[in-house]
Amino acid sequence: MSAAQTQGTTYASAGVDVEAGDRAVELMKASVARTHGPEVVGGFGGFAGLFDASALLGYRRPLLATSTDGVGTKVAIAQALDRHDTIGADLVGMVVDDIVVCGARPLFMTDYIACGRVVPERMAAIVAGIARACAEAGTALVGGETAEHPGLLGPDEYDVAGAVTGVVEADAVLGAERVREGDVLVALASSGLHSNGYSLVRRVVADAGWQLQRHVDDFGRTLGEELLEPTRIYARPVLDAVAALGHGEDGVHSLTHVTGGGLAANLARCLPTGLTAVVQRGTWTPGAVFAMVRDLGRVPAADLERTLNLGVGMVAVVAPESADALRRLFDTAGIPAWVCGEVRARRDEDGRSNAKGVDGGVALLEGEHQGW
Repeated sequence: MSAAQTQGTTYASAGVDVEAGDRAVELMKASVARTHGPEVVGGFGGFAGLFDASALLGYRRPLLATSTDGVGTKVAIAQALDRHDTIGADLVGMVVDDIVVCGARPLFMTDYIACGRVVPERMAAIVAGIARACAEAGTALVGGETAEHPGLLGPDEYDVAGAVTGVVEADAVLGAERVREGDVLVALASSGLHSNGYSLVRRVVADAGWQLQRHVDDFGRTLGEELLEPTRIYARPVLDAVAALGHGEDGVHSLTHVTGGGLAANLARCLPTGLTAVVQRGTWTPGAVFAMVRDLGRVPAADLERTLNLGVGMVAVVAPESADALRRLFDTAGIPAWVCGEVRARRDEDGRSNAKGVDGGVALLEGEHQGW
């Protein structure tokens, strides 16, 4: 007769350690509290996070913006290296910068971590990374959930997801309807792979037999360190730039966050149906990590472009007279930025819209990358 049959089945014997979960919460508290301003009511640990929305009374017509996402299979790299303090920045970047593209200021965020076994220090490291990135983005982390799923996930496996809510004045929403023929495209550099395409990257690395501990001269660090480079968070610099230049005829008109689907598919989403964005590849050189994926896996160029960001994490569509000023603002904020193309009237030869998931314009990539 088994021990469970003689002593009875407990939650702990089923694989859930409630005490470990409590310890993890205690370790998280300080990190989460650092993201709280006076708008957060009731602190951390309640059934629901409370956020004082009285500031919205100053808006004429406030629109709430929300987004939810995860990090994808990049978590497998963090798990393999047993390093969990950076993956939170990826989560924040994925959700916060999705609402920033409409001009929304992120207000608060919640997270969800599912794991096979609660290791308090590991969970605390993940949440600390989320909290640091929330502070960078100006977002309060008001709550979350850690769920232990033994039998569904392995003891050292986990996945992360999150949701953010923000606000934008109705007449200040950025989007395709503001874009005009002659507008200029300003590219904002990515910090690397960000959080998309890791199923391709991991397959390429595995097929080549490369270990994550391998030092790569072109990176100046190990492969694993390069693959864990956190997603760049654009929220504050983008909102500051929009505030400085405005969103009128001579300001910022539209933004796109380059995530799954690559540059063209995401850029086409922020255009109206009658316009085409033409991007000149020759205006930048993708970083070494993208060349590694291409060369090591002999990945076709078209597949690379619809899977990876290739060095561009966001694109701003701006009135031509403001393009240089916008570029300088981002450079001052520490984000390399450059003019990468322009918007023109759509032509028959441009073909159908290649917008990801919506009716939009067309985005074309022309020429060859420098040194690529």
